[in-house]
Amino acid sequence: MKFLLLLVMLTACAATPQDLSGKMFIFPEQTSTAHVRLTASRQDFGAVTVCHRSFTDLNRDHTLFSLATPNFANDFLIFWDETNKGIAPHIKNVKTVYKGWDYKSNMWHSICTTWDSESGLVQLWFDGQPSMKKFISSGSNISGSTIIILGQEQDSSGGGFDIKQSFTGMMSDVHMWDYSLSPCEIEKYMEGLNFTPGNVLTWSALEFQITGRVLVEDKQKNCD
Repeated sequence: MKFLLLLVMLTACAATPQDLSGKMFIFPEQTSTAHVRLTASRQDFGAVTVCHRSFTDLNRDHTLFSLATPNFANDFLIFWDETNKGIAPHIKNVKTVYKGWDYKSNMWHSICTTWDSESGLVQLWFDGQPSMKKFISSGSNISGSTIIILGQEQDSSGGGFDIKQSFTGMMSDVHMWDYSLSPCEIEKYMEGLNFTPGNVLTWSALEFQITGRVLVEDKQKNCD
């Protein structure tokens, strides 16, 4: 009975939005199970912007943000493609690769990705620098029961994890909007200035559930 009560309390706590300002998720080991599931405030997207900061020493494929629906396992995926040495956004299982970024190990990187269903264009911002816009998929929204995962890449909605695509390292400041964020707002995010928080996911009021060994700690800061 005590165990059941504790389990209920932990579940209730996990379902309550938490202010993670100044904090980070730590994924300390390679695994095919550990992940963080994020709860989105809506389920239908005619446009998307996702921003996050990450820190890793991986030199293999790994996922940075995975949104799946019953229709597409990679409905909105941000992925490091080690073979092509580039960041690979996927929309509705369609992939493009942005090469040439200085994706150094053991340092923080800020990445924003935008997509619009009307134009079908995707654009990447890496440490403040914008990419060219590329056509990837148009004509229909991302819709259905969305499952958003950090730490693992979904090969099926909510599962199909592969240890060789898992993320290890640290991640923070995850935001998601249901529109294309303006270049000025993206610049503010990149520079750590006041910006419009995500209206789908916001780091200062994040609803999430942790499975496996994922820790929440204060983000490390440089000493004055």
